Amino acid sequence: MPTATWNGKVLAWAAPGRTRLVEGNLHFPPEAVNRACLRDSDARTVCAWKSSCSYNDVVDGLVNKDAAKHIDG
Repeated sequence: MPTATWNGKVLAWAAPGRTRLVEGNLHFPPEAVNRACLRDSDARTVCAWKSSCSYNDVVDGLVNKDAAKHIDG
C-alpha cells in the first residue's frame, strides 16, 4: 500500500491504484492525507499544465516547510 511518512509519522496512505506518479512525485487523493500533520503555508506556484498549487508545512514537533503540495481545484 503506498504510504508517505515523515519523522516516523504516516502523512498519507492509499490503496494500490489510488495514487499517481507525476514527474517522480507520488500524488495521493485528498481523502488519503492525514491533515492533522499539516499546517497551511503561504507558498503558491503555477504550472501551465497542472494549474495552481498550494503548499503545506509538515508539522510533528519539527517543521518541514512547504513539504506537501496539492493541486488547487
